[in-house]
Amino acid sequence: MKIRSITYFAEPGYPFDESRLASGGTFVAEARRAFEDAGFEVQSTRLALPPLGKTFGRASSAAAVKYAQDLEAACFVHGFDYAALGVARPTDPPSFYEVIPDVVSATQNIFASAVIASPLDGLSLPAVQLAAQIIHRCAALPGIAPPGFGNLRFAALANVESGVPFLPAAYHDGGAPLFAVATEAADLAVTAFAGAATLAEARARLVEVVESAATRITAAAKKITGSRAVHFGGIDFSLAPFPTADKSIGAALESLGVPMVGASGTLAAAAFVTDALNRAQYQHTGFSGLFMPVLEDSVLAARSAEGLLTVTDLLLYSTVCGTGLDTVPLAGDTTPAELAALLLDVGALALRLNKPLTVRLMPMPGKQAGDEITFEFPFFANGRVMAIERKTRPLGGLLNGSESFDLARRPRA
Repeated sequence: MKIRSITYFAEPGYPFDESRLASGGTFVAEARRAFEDAGFEVQSTRLALPPLGKTFGRASSAAAVKYAQDLEAACFVHGFDYAALGVARPTDPPSFYEVIPDVVSATQNIFASAVIASPLDGLSLPAVQLAAQIIHRCAALPGIAPPGFGNLRFAALANVESGVPFLPAAYHDGGAPLFAVATEAADLAVTAFAGAATLAEARARLVEVVESAATRITAAAKKITGSRAVHFGGIDFSLAPFPTADKSIGAALESLGVPMVGASGTLAAAAFVTDALNRAQYQHTGFSGLFMPVLEDSVLAARSAEGLLTVTDLLLYSTVCGTGLDTVPLAGDTTPAELAALLLDVGALALRLNKPLTVRLMPMPGKQAGDEITFEFPFFANGRVMAIERKTRPLGGLLNGSESFDLARRPRA
Protein backbone atom coordinates (compact mmCIF):
# COMPACT_ATOMS: atom_id res chain seq x y z
CA MET A 1 0.00 0.00 0.00
CA LYS A 2 0.94 3.65 -0.36
CA ILE A 3 -0.17 6.93 1.08
CA ARG A 4 -2.14 8.49 -1.76
CA SER A 5 -2.19 11.89 -0.10
CA ILE A 6 -1.28 13.89 2.95
CA THR A 7 -4.08 16.44 2.82
CA TYR A 8 -3.75 19.70 4.74
CA PHE A 9 -6.94 21.58 5.56
CA ALA A 10 -6.52 25.32 6.03
CA GLU A 11 -8.14 28.70 5.61
CA PRO A 12 -5.85 31.01 3.55
CA GLY A 13 -8.44 33.77 3.69
CA TYR A 14 -9.56 36.30 1.12
CA PRO A 15 -7.59 38.17 -0.03
CA PHE A 16 -5.08 35.35 -0.23
CA ASP A 17 -2.63 35.15 2.71
CA GLU A 18 0.37 33.24 1.41
CA SER A 19 2.03 33.09 4.83
CA ARG A 20 -0.62 30.60 5.96
CA LEU A 21 0.19 28.43 2.98
CA ALA A 22 3.91 28.69 3.68
CA SER A 23 3.48 27.30 7.18
CA GLY A 24 1.31 24.53 5.79
CA GLY A 25 3.96 23.69 3.22
CA THR A 26 6.57 23.39 5.93
CA PHE A 27 4.28 21.09 7.89
CA VAL A 28 3.47 18.73 5.01
CA ALA A 29 7.16 18.51 4.07
CA GLU A 30 7.89 17.33 7.60
CA ALA A 31 4.91 14.99 7.43
CA ARG A 32 6.12 13.47 4.19
CA ARG A 33 9.53 12.75 5.73
CA ALA A 34 7.94 11.24 8.83
CA PHE A 35 5.71 8.88 6.85
CA GLU A 36 8.56 7.91 4.54
CA ASP A 37 10.72 7.17 7.59
CA ALA A 38 7.88 4.93 8.78
CA GLY A 39 8.16 2.94 5.55
CA PHE A 40 5.39 4.47 3.43
CA GLU A 41 5.67 5.84 -0.07
CA VAL A 42 3.87 9.19 -0.22
CA GLN A 43 2.42 9.94 -3.64
CA SER A 44 1.26 13.52 -3.10
CA THR A 45 0.60 16.37 -0.72
CA ARG A 46 -2.65 18.27 -1.12
CA LEU A 47 -4.41 21.33 0.22
CA ALA A 48 -8.12 21.74 0.94
CA LEU A 49 -9.89 25.07 1.52
CA PRO A 50 -13.24 26.02 3.11
CA PRO A 51 -16.49 26.22 1.12
CA LEU A 52 -16.48 28.81 -1.65
CA GLY A 53 -19.11 30.94 0.04
CA LYS A 54 -17.01 31.17 3.19
CA THR A 55 -13.85 32.13 1.31
CA PHE A 56 -15.33 34.64 -1.10
CA GLY A 57 -18.37 35.89 0.78
CA ARG A 58 -19.90 38.74 -1.18
CA ALA A 59 -16.99 38.96 -3.60
CA SER A 60 -17.78 38.32 -7.23
CA SER A 61 -17.56 34.67 -8.20
CA ALA A 62 -15.24 35.82 -10.99
CA ALA A 63 -12.69 36.55 -8.26
CA ALA A 64 -12.48 32.80 -7.71
CA VAL A 65 -10.68 32.29 -11.02
CA LYS A 66 -7.83 34.71 -10.24
CA TYR A 67 -7.70 33.40 -6.68
CA ALA A 68 -7.41 29.82 -7.98
CA GLN A 69 -4.55 30.79 -10.28
CA ASP A 70 -2.71 32.53 -7.44
CA LEU A 71 -3.37 29.53 -5.21
CA GLU A 72 -1.95 27.15 -7.81
CA ALA A 73 1.22 29.21 -8.13
CA ALA A 74 1.65 29.39 -4.36
CA CYS A 75 1.07 25.64 -4.02
CA PHE A 76 3.92 25.01 -6.45
CA VAL A 77 6.23 27.21 -4.36
CA HIS A 78 5.25 25.68 -1.03
CA GLY A 79 5.19 22.02 -1.97
CA PHE A 80 1.53 21.17 -2.48
CA ASP A 81 0.92 19.01 -5.55
CA TYR A 82 -2.82 19.69 -5.77
CA ALA A 83 -5.43 21.85 -4.08
CA ALA A 84 -9.19 21.76 -3.64
CA LEU A 85 -10.51 25.31 -3.95
CA GLY A 86 -13.62 24.45 -1.96
CA VAL A 87 -17.21 23.39 -2.35
CA ALA A 88 -20.24 25.26 -3.67
CA ARG A 89 -23.33 24.75 -1.52
CA PRO A 90 -27.06 25.06 -2.25
CA THR A 91 -27.29 28.18 -0.09
CA ASP A 92 -24.65 29.91 -2.25
CA PRO A 93 -25.59 32.05 -5.25
CA PRO A 94 -25.74 29.93 -8.44
CA SER A 95 -22.68 31.81 -9.67
CA PHE A 96 -20.50 29.84 -7.25
CA TYR A 97 -21.52 26.68 -9.10
CA GLU A 98 -21.25 28.29 -12.51
CA VAL A 99 -17.68 29.52 -11.98
CA ILE A 100 -16.28 26.03 -11.35
CA PRO A 101 -15.69 25.15 -15.04
CA ASP A 102 -13.87 28.47 -15.42
CA VAL A 103 -11.62 27.56 -12.48
CA VAL A 104 -10.90 24.14 -13.97
CA SER A 105 -10.14 25.70 -17.36
CA ALA A 106 -7.79 28.33 -15.93
CA THR A 107 -5.70 25.91 -13.84
CA GLN A 108 -4.06 22.50 -14.05
CA ASN A 109 -3.94 21.27 -10.46
CA ILE A 110 -6.95 22.92 -8.80
CA PHE A 111 -10.01 20.81 -7.94
CA ALA A 112 -13.50 21.85 -6.85
CA SER A 113 -16.77 20.27 -5.80
CA ALA A 114 -20.46 21.08 -5.42
CA VAL A 115 -23.03 19.86 -2.91
CA ILE A 116 -26.22 18.39 -4.35
CA ALA A 117 -27.56 16.88 -1.13
CA SER A 118 -26.92 17.22 2.59
CA PRO A 119 -28.84 16.71 5.84
CA LEU A 120 -29.00 20.49 6.22
CA ASP A 121 -30.10 21.39 2.69
CA GLY A 122 -31.96 18.24 1.71
CA LEU A 123 -31.84 17.06 -1.89
CA SER A 124 -31.60 20.27 -3.88
CA LEU A 125 -33.06 20.10 -7.38
CA PRO A 126 -31.45 23.42 -8.41
CA ALA A 127 -28.06 22.18 -7.16
CA VAL A 128 -28.50 18.92 -9.07
CA GLN A 129 -29.22 20.85 -12.26
CA LEU A 130 -26.28 23.19 -11.70
CA ALA A 131 -23.92 20.27 -11.05
CA ALA A 132 -25.10 18.58 -14.25
CA GLN A 133 -24.29 21.76 -16.14
CA ILE A 134 -20.82 21.83 -14.57
CA ILE A 135 -20.12 18.28 -15.75
CA HIS A 136 -21.42 19.11 -19.22
CA ARG A 137 -19.25 22.23 -19.48
CA CYS A 138 -16.11 20.64 -18.01
CA ALA A 139 -16.33 17.85 -20.58
CA ALA A 140 -15.91 20.31 -23.44
CA LEU A 141 -13.34 22.73 -22.02
CA PRO A 142 -10.79 23.76 -24.67
CA GLY A 143 -7.15 23.17 -23.86
CA ILE A 144 -7.81 20.25 -21.52
CA ALA A 145 -5.96 17.14 -22.65
CA PRO A 146 -7.11 14.52 -23.21
CA PRO A 147 -10.61 15.78 -24.06
CA GLY A 148 -13.06 15.18 -21.23
CA PHE A 149 -10.42 15.28 -18.51
CA GLY A 150 -11.78 18.45 -16.97
CA ASN A 151 -14.19 16.34 -14.95
CA LEU A 152 -11.30 14.57 -13.26
CA ARG A 153 -11.13 17.69 -11.11
CA PHE A 154 -14.81 18.04 -10.25
CA ALA A 155 -17.19 15.99 -8.13
CA ALA A 156 -20.77 16.42 -6.99
CA LEU A 157 -21.14 15.66 -3.28
CA ALA A 158 -24.02 14.05 -1.43
CA ASN A 159 -23.93 13.87 2.36
CA VAL A 160 -20.15 14.40 2.40
CA GLU A 161 -18.71 16.06 5.49
CA SER A 162 -15.56 18.15 5.70
CA GLY A 163 -12.23 16.46 6.36
CA VAL A 164 -12.22 13.93 3.52
CA PRO A 165 -8.58 13.68 2.36
CA PHE A 166 -9.42 12.53 -1.17
CA LEU A 167 -9.83 15.15 -3.90
CA PRO A 168 -12.10 16.49 -5.37
CA ALA A 169 -14.30 15.87 -2.30
CA ALA A 170 -11.94 17.48 0.21
CA TYR A 171 -12.92 20.70 1.95
CA HIS A 172 -12.23 22.38 5.29
CA ASP A 173 -14.91 23.48 7.71
CA GLY A 174 -12.80 26.48 8.70
CA GLY A 175 -10.87 27.31 11.82
CA ALA A 176 -7.55 25.81 12.88
CA PRO A 177 -5.63 23.73 10.33
CA LEU A 178 -5.71 19.96 10.39
CA PHE A 179 -4.42 17.13 8.23
CA ALA A 180 -5.60 13.68 7.24
CA VAL A 181 -4.21 10.74 5.30
CA ALA A 182 -5.70 9.06 2.24
CA THR A 183 -4.42 5.62 1.28
CA GLU A 184 -4.01 3.63 -1.90
CA ALA A 185 -4.61 0.19 -0.45
CA ALA A 186 -6.52 -2.12 -2.78
CA ASP A 187 -3.45 -4.35 -2.83
CA LEU A 188 -4.00 -5.14 0.85
CA ALA A 189 -7.29 -6.80 -0.03
CA VAL A 190 -5.76 -8.69 -2.95
CA THR A 191 -3.02 -10.06 -0.70
CA ALA A 192 -5.30 -10.73 2.28
CA PHE A 193 -7.77 -12.78 0.26
CA ALA A 194 -5.15 -14.81 -1.63
CA GLY A 195 -5.12 -18.34 -0.26
CA ALA A 196 -7.70 -17.71 2.44
CA ALA A 197 -9.53 -20.94 3.27
CA THR A 198 -12.71 -19.30 4.58
CA LEU A 199 -14.49 -15.98 4.44
CA ALA A 200 -13.81 -15.56 8.14
CA GLU A 201 -10.11 -15.96 7.51
CA ALA A 202 -10.22 -13.54 4.57
CA ARG A 203 -11.95 -10.92 6.68
CA ALA A 204 -9.64 -11.38 9.65
CA ARG A 205 -6.58 -11.06 7.45
CA LEU A 206 -7.84 -7.84 5.86
CA VAL A 207 -8.72 -6.32 9.23
CA GLU A 208 -5.30 -7.27 10.56
CA VAL A 209 -3.28 -5.69 7.74
CA VAL A 210 -5.39 -2.53 7.76
CA GLU A 211 -5.03 -2.12 11.52
CA SER A 212 -1.29 -2.78 11.33
CA ALA A 213 -0.76 -0.12 8.66
CA ALA A 214 -3.08 2.30 10.45
CA THR A 215 -1.14 1.89 13.69
CA ARG A 216 2.09 2.86 11.93
CA ILE A 217 0.45 5.83 10.20
CA THR A 218 -1.09 7.04 13.46
CA ALA A 219 2.20 6.75 15.34
CA ALA A 220 3.97 8.84 12.71
CA ALA A 221 1.13 11.37 12.70
CA LYS A 222 1.37 11.85 16.46
CA LYS A 223 5.10 12.49 16.20
CA ILE A 224 4.45 15.16 13.57
CA THR A 225 1.77 17.04 15.45
CA GLY A 226 3.49 17.11 18.83
CA SER A 227 3.04 20.61 20.21
CA ARG A 228 1.96 22.06 16.86
CA ALA A 229 -1.48 23.58 16.48
CA VAL A 230 -2.33 21.16 13.68
CA HIS A 231 -4.87 18.47 14.49
CA PHE A 232 -4.66 14.96 13.02
CA GLY A 233 -8.06 14.27 11.45
CA GLY A 234 -7.56 10.55 10.84
CA ILE A 235 -7.12 8.07 8.00
CA ASP A 236 -9.40 7.42 5.06
CA PHE A 237 -8.52 3.77 4.51
CA SER A 238 -10.74 3.36 1.49
CA LEU A 239 -9.25 0.67 -0.71
CA ALA A 240 -8.35 3.03 -3.54
CA PRO A 241 -6.90 1.08 -6.48
CA PHE A 242 -4.18 1.63 -9.05
CA PRO A 243 -4.64 0.29 -12.61
CA THR A 244 -2.60 -2.90 -12.25
CA ALA A 245 -3.99 -6.34 -11.42
CA ASP A 246 -2.15 -6.57 -8.09
CA LYS A 247 -3.71 -3.28 -6.95
CA SER A 248 -7.23 -3.83 -8.25
CA ILE A 249 -10.29 -3.90 -6.03
CA GLY A 250 -12.01 -5.69 -8.89
CA ALA A 251 -9.42 -8.46 -8.66
CA ALA A 252 -9.96 -8.65 -4.90
CA LEU A 253 -13.72 -9.04 -5.34
CA GLU A 254 -13.25 -11.76 -7.95
CA SER A 255 -10.79 -13.60 -5.70
CA LEU A 256 -13.65 -14.02 -3.21
CA GLY A 257 -15.53 -16.09 -5.79
CA VAL A 258 -17.41 -13.61 -7.95
CA PRO A 259 -16.88 -14.93 -11.50
CA MET A 260 -16.72 -11.42 -12.95
CA VAL A 261 -17.40 -8.04 -11.37
CA GLY A 262 -20.90 -7.16 -12.50
CA ALA A 263 -22.24 -10.68 -12.08
CA SER A 264 -24.66 -11.61 -9.32
CA GLY A 265 -22.73 -11.90 -6.09
CA THR A 266 -20.73 -8.72 -6.65
CA LEU A 267 -22.95 -6.77 -4.28
CA ALA A 268 -22.40 -9.33 -1.52
CA ALA A 269 -18.64 -9.30 -2.10
CA ALA A 270 -18.57 -5.49 -1.97
CA ALA A 271 -20.58 -5.51 1.25
CA PHE A 272 -18.22 -8.09 2.74
CA VAL A 273 -15.14 -5.96 2.02
CA THR A 274 -16.78 -2.78 3.31
CA ASP A 275 -17.85 -4.56 6.49
CA ALA A 276 -14.27 -5.70 7.09
CA LEU A 277 -13.01 -2.13 6.74
CA ASN A 278 -15.66 -0.91 9.16
CA ARG A 279 -14.53 -3.50 11.72
CA ALA A 280 -10.92 -2.34 11.63
CA GLN A 281 -10.03 -0.21 14.65
CA TYR A 282 -8.29 3.08 13.84
CA GLN A 283 -9.14 6.77 13.60
CA HIS A 284 -11.57 6.79 10.67
CA THR A 285 -12.26 9.82 8.53
CA GLY A 286 -13.79 10.45 5.13
CA PHE A 287 -15.33 7.52 3.28
CA SER A 288 -13.31 4.72 4.91
CA GLY A 289 -14.97 2.17 2.68
CA LEU A 290 -14.68 0.52 -0.70
CA PHE A 291 -13.86 2.57 -3.80
CA MET A 292 -15.02 1.35 -7.22
CA PRO A 293 -13.64 4.00 -9.62
CA VAL A 294 -14.00 2.50 -13.09
CA LEU A 295 -11.06 4.11 -14.86
CA GLU A 296 -8.66 3.83 -11.91
CA ASP A 297 -8.97 0.03 -11.71
CA SER A 298 -7.79 -2.29 -14.49
CA VAL A 299 -10.34 -5.03 -13.74
CA LEU A 300 -13.28 -2.63 -13.35
CA ALA A 301 -12.31 -0.92 -16.61
CA ALA A 302 -12.09 -4.30 -18.36
CA ARG A 303 -15.44 -5.53 -17.04
CA SER A 304 -17.14 -2.30 -18.07
CA ALA A 305 -15.55 -2.58 -21.52
CA GLU A 306 -16.93 -6.13 -21.77
CA GLY A 307 -20.40 -4.84 -20.95
CA LEU A 308 -20.54 -6.80 -17.69
CA LEU A 309 -20.36 -3.78 -15.36
CA THR A 310 -22.94 -1.06 -15.98
CA VAL A 311 -23.74 2.35 -14.56
CA THR A 312 -26.82 0.86 -12.90
CA ASP A 313 -24.65 -1.83 -11.31
CA LEU A 314 -22.35 0.83 -9.87
CA LEU A 315 -25.34 2.68 -8.47
CA LEU A 316 -26.52 -0.55 -6.85
CA TYR A 317 -23.12 -1.24 -5.30
CA SER A 318 -23.12 2.30 -3.89
CA THR A 319 -25.75 1.14 -1.42
CA VAL A 320 -23.16 -0.96 0.41
CA CYS A 321 -19.91 0.84 -0.32
CA GLY A 322 -18.60 4.17 -1.63
CA THR A 323 -18.13 6.47 -3.23
CA GLY A 324 -21.00 6.51 -5.69
CA LEU A 325 -20.25 6.90 -9.39
CA ASP A 326 -16.54 7.62 -9.77
CA THR A 327 -14.49 8.15 -12.95
CA VAL A 328 -17.30 6.79 -15.10
CA PRO A 329 -16.66 7.41 -18.84
CA LEU A 330 -19.82 8.39 -20.72
CA ALA A 331 -20.70 9.32 -24.27
CA GLY A 332 -19.76 12.85 -25.23
CA ASP A 333 -23.32 13.71 -26.22
CA THR A 334 -24.77 12.85 -22.79
CA THR A 335 -27.09 15.73 -21.98
CA PRO A 336 -27.24 17.76 -18.76
CA ALA A 337 -30.76 16.42 -18.24
CA GLU A 338 -29.52 12.82 -18.39
CA LEU A 339 -26.66 13.66 -16.01
CA ALA A 340 -29.10 15.30 -13.60
CA ALA A 341 -31.18 12.13 -13.39
CA LEU A 342 -28.13 10.14 -12.28
CA LEU A 343 -27.10 12.82 -9.80
CA LEU A 344 -30.57 12.83 -8.27
CA ASP A 345 -30.47 9.08 -7.66
CA VAL A 346 -27.07 9.27 -5.96
CA GLY A 347 -28.26 12.13 -3.77
CA ALA A 348 -31.32 10.16 -2.73
CA LEU A 349 -29.21 7.12 -1.83
CA ALA A 350 -26.81 9.20 0.24
CA LEU A 351 -29.53 10.84 2.31
CA ARG A 352 -31.79 7.84 2.73
CA LEU A 353 -28.93 5.52 3.71
CA ASN A 354 -27.08 8.27 5.61
CA LYS A 355 -23.77 7.71 3.85
CA PRO A 356 -21.34 9.90 1.91
CA LEU A 357 -21.44 9.48 -1.86
CA THR A 358 -19.86 11.40 -4.72
CA VAL A 359 -20.37 11.61 -8.45
CA ARG A 360 -17.50 12.05 -10.90
CA LEU A 361 -18.89 11.45 -14.37
CA MET A 362 -16.66 11.92 -17.41
CA PRO A 363 -18.42 12.48 -20.74
CA MET A 364 -15.84 11.96 -23.51
CA PRO A 365 -16.23 14.43 -26.41
CA GLY A 366 -16.66 12.74 -29.76
CA LYS A 367 -17.06 9.30 -28.21
CA GLN A 368 -20.11 7.05 -28.16
CA ALA A 369 -20.98 4.15 -25.89
CA GLY A 370 -18.71 1.22 -26.67
CA ASP A 371 -15.92 3.32 -28.19
CA GLU A 372 -12.41 2.52 -27.02
CA ILE A 373 -10.67 5.08 -24.84
CA THR A 374 -6.94 5.12 -24.12
CA PHE A 375 -4.97 7.24 -21.69
CA GLU A 376 -1.36 8.15 -21.01
CA PHE A 377 -2.38 9.23 -17.52
CA PRO A 378 -0.70 6.70 -15.17
CA PHE A 379 -3.65 6.53 -12.76
CA PHE A 380 -6.15 5.48 -15.46
CA ALA A 381 -6.70 2.20 -17.27
CA ASN A 382 -7.79 1.98 -20.88
CA GLY A 383 -11.36 0.91 -21.47
CA ARG A 384 -14.56 1.75 -23.32
CA VAL A 385 -17.21 4.41 -22.96
CA MET A 386 -20.03 3.16 -20.75
CA ALA A 387 -23.65 3.39 -21.82
CA ILE A 388 -26.38 5.09 -19.88
CA GLU A 389 -29.22 2.60 -19.95
CA ARG A 390 -32.00 3.36 -22.41
CA LYS A 391 -34.42 3.82 -19.55
CA THR A 392 -32.44 6.87 -18.37
CA ARG A 393 -34.44 9.85 -19.56
CA PRO A 394 -34.56 13.52 -18.60
CA LEU A 395 -36.63 14.27 -15.54
CA GLY A 396 -39.95 16.01 -15.86
CA GLY A 397 -42.76 17.24 -13.67
CA LEU A 398 -42.08 17.95 -10.03
CA LEU A 399 -38.61 16.38 -10.07
CA ASN A 400 -37.54 18.93 -12.66
CA GLY A 401 -38.48 21.85 -10.44
CA SER A 402 -36.62 24.31 -8.23
CA GLU A 403 -37.35 22.83 -4.82
CA SER A 404 -35.25 21.09 -2.23
CA PHE A 405 -36.80 18.20 -0.36
CA ASP A 406 -35.82 16.33 2.77
CA LEU A 407 -35.21 12.60 2.85
CA ALA A 408 -35.13 11.24 6.37
CA ARG A 409 -32.62 8.56 7.23
CA ARG A 410 -34.17 5.13 6.87
CA PRO A 411 -35.46 4.13 10.33
CA ARG A 412 -34.64 0.81 11.89
CA ALA A 413 -37.51 -1.67 11.88
